Amino acid sequence: MRVARTPRKRGKSLEIVQVRSGIGTPENHKRTLRALGLTRLNQRVVRPDNPAIRGMVETIPHLVRIVSE
Repeated sequence: MRVARTPRKRGKSLEIVQVRSGIGTPENHKRTLRALGLTRLNQRVVRPDNPAIRGMVETIPHLVRIVSE
């Protein structure tokens, strides 16, 4: 049986791109990349603009860039 989904409200979002490899970085930096959904160089992901995501990006500014807000 399928459950009807309610449409999500579209708020602000961030487009994040991985610009450097996580190889050789501390384990918590690697986990942060994975939590953002980044697995390859130059991969782009769209995430909601909230304090949790902003905090993750601020943890690894040398590995990622915010392309658009």
